[in-house]
Amino acid sequence: MTTLAATDSSLVDFARTSSAWPFEEARKLVERLKKRPKDEPVLFETGYGPSGLPHIGTFGEVARTTMVRNAFRLLTEDRVKTRLLCFSDDMDGLRKVPDNVPNREMLAKHLGKPLTEVPDPFGSPEGSFGAANNARLRAFLDRFGFEYEFASATDYYRSGRFDAVLMRMLERFDAVMEIMLPSLRAERASTYSPFLPIHPKTGIVMQVPIDERNVSAGTIVWRDPDTGERFETKVTGGQAKLQWKPDWAMRWTALEVDYEMAGKDLIDSVKLAGEICRALGGQPPEGFNYELFLDEKGQKISKSKGNGLTIDEWLAYASPESLSLYMYQKPREAKKLHFDVIPRAVDEYFQFLGGFERQEAKQKLGNPVWHIHGGNPPKEVLPVSFALLLNLVSASNAENRAVLWGFIGRYAPGVTPETHPKLDELVGYALRYYEDHVKPTKRFHAPDEVERAALESLDAALGVLSVDATSEEVQTALYDVARAVPRYQDFSAKGATPERPGVSQEWFSALYRILIGQEKGPRFGSFVSLYGVDETRALIGRALAGELAQAA
Repeated sequence: MTTLAATDSSLVDFARTSSAWPFEEARKLVERLKKRPKDEPVLFETGYGPSGLPHIGTFGEVARTTMVRNAFRLLTEDRVKTRLLCFSDDMDGLRKVPDNVPNREMLAKHLGKPLTEVPDPFGSPEGSFGAANNARLRAFLDRFGFEYEFASATDYYRSGRFDAVLMRMLERFDAVMEIMLPSLRAERASTYSPFLPIHPKTGIVMQVPIDERNVSAGTIVWRDPDTGERFETKVTGGQAKLQWKPDWAMRWTALEVDYEMAGKDLIDSVKLAGEICRALGGQPPEGFNYELFLDEKGQKISKSKGNGLTIDEWLAYASPESLSLYMYQKPREAKKLHFDVIPRAVDEYFQFLGGFERQEAKQKLGNPVWHIHGGNPPKEVLPVSFALLLNLVSASNAENRAVLWGFIGRYAPGVTPETHPKLDELVGYALRYYEDHVKPTKRFHAPDEVERAALESLDAALGVLSVDATSEEVQTALYDVARAVPRYQDFSAKGATPERPGVSQEWFSALYRILIGQEKGPRFGSFVSLYGVDETRALIGRALAGELAQAA
């Protein structure tokens, strides 16, 4: 993550009224700052549950929080110190065995134990399942360049960093129970306790009722439900932990967290944790509730099910910047997160990046790339979009970079892998994405009589163009051919007249289905200009001869 650009007084003024959501969030923190000592760093926090492999939702929380942090730094002209703490709830008990890990039978033997006491099913050097998942998350955050501090619940509990507030919760046990009990079902409420002792013999995080509390000794008394054996456990030093809502509140209080966002499904939990935080003498953090990611079926993404994209899966086909853009856009709306969204995210990122330098200062603050790059977006203009590259791979059956660069070099003379390394990255991504996610789904459509006649007319129209025809010249030819075909005429289009009808999208959809084997694609004139007029005519010839549909 690049560092925030040097502040500019006019930018600060624009930031105070910017409608970009990170600035809206940052302004809440500016107001909060007026009520607390100014020499203390503002603490941003994100949470991670390492019960399953890290997924993009976890990354998204860190990325979005960083965007708010950068917006806050501009609003305060970088005069207020900030920290970002990525906190792992790795002392939670393993409640169920994830579906997407090996050695599941081994894991089943350790159900209920803290994640940092459960062996790693992958056999990593870190030893425990919790530590290994923590390492996976940190590796990516480091790779992306986030500025953060990592914290382990196990370390914080065992080191005594939470002891003072844990003792306070023991003292205010009744107040905490008054907050929690109305939110629980009757059956759960009858046995609920905010404290979860660690069984001294089995190591399991116990969810048991508390028989006695000894505030002066800092202990709770409970019984093993299976053996009836009585235990007295200290609530400090990592011998017990808290249920997650009281735990959240305790952490906010102990660490004096200023900002933490959460998923929309946790709205009620945030309210409860806030009430407990106040009961403990703390001030709940600012934050907002973002919508959840969905898979291609519209179902909520789950770490244990593994039904969403992993961080590594996205990065196999696109850059981290495209992923950050996806996180920036419409955080309060539910979005499907699957492989099909990647190409659009890639192209939109470069569109925003390409337009940044042309914008006025106020507009720049609303451009996603300002937030993705902390105010310092790079200067990069690509002559070819990712969508065009995918269609080029599809039409040319290219299997390596050299073939694609041959087309690109002809389309944009002087553009090489050396002059445009980002474009070379896209070439690699396109080859990989096509092979894994386009090629298996390609279905060529055999032209009917109307489509066949239109293709023959298009072939003739392309035949009179020069081999270096521009995309606009090709697009004009495409429109002229379609206007003569009743099926593709659109009299409702803007500017259409009876003498000169518009052209319906069906014409371009037919071209993609017949020539590329896909339902849609980028501007077809741009594709022809990149692929080549003669090559496109040869492609039309193969379609008319039935070779494409037959090959599919």
